[in-house]
Amino acid sequence: MGQKVDPNGLRTGVIKAWNSKWYADKAHFADNIVEDNKVRKFIKKKYYDTAISKITIERAADKLVVGIYTARPAVLIGKQGAGVEEIKKEVEKLVSGDKKVSINIMEVKHPDADAQLVAENIAKQLEGRASFRRAMKQAMSKAMKAGAKGVKTMVSGRLDGAEIARCEQYREGSIPLQTIRADIDYGVATANTTFGAIGVKCWIYKGEILGKNPLEGGNQ
Repeated sequence: MGQKVDPNGLRTGVIKAWNSKWYADKAHFADNIVEDNKVRKFIKKKYYDTAISKITIERAADKLVVGIYTARPAVLIGKQGAGVEEIKKEVEKLVSGDKKVSINIMEVKHPDADAQLVAENIAKQLEGRASFRRAMKQAMSKAMKAGAKGVKTMVSGRLDGAEIARCEQYREGSIPLQTIRADIDYGVATANTTFGAIGVKCWIYKGEILGKNPLEGGNQ
């Protein structure tokens, strides 16, 4: 067995910024983590169809700023910002105390080169009974056309309804997983099929990052 490390966690603080930015004492630290998890799970589940790539959370004394990166910002914002107001009210219910909640919606300009969205797209096709090979190869070719330097996709489970679960992977281009300065985007999704759950993983290599400090907003 190989030692498997989440590429995002390995690079956090080196070339990738934290998804949660706040400071808390021991008394409130655990509560904040649970709260962040609730907010992320709620937004991701309710607005799954709007192609959400990631959710960032920043906290100040009495303020909570939620950043949502989506490939379909118009759907999420709604008419005259009605969607944003709805999200704001729902997040306020999940947050303890009288914190002021503000929602920032950012557009993912190249969804075909976003690992999380690519993984979710493959999972959606698998749920629609598409061939896993075709779904993976199509996603990989789109990512390469969108400017990726390398792509790797993996699916595991009862593929095509086979009796025994197995794992299949395809790769194209360069994927330097052990190079920390390599900007590797990583995404995971689950396809719930009639034969059971099929896990989908995607790695997209976007080139090397040199001399940027994520703490100063160098890499978003």
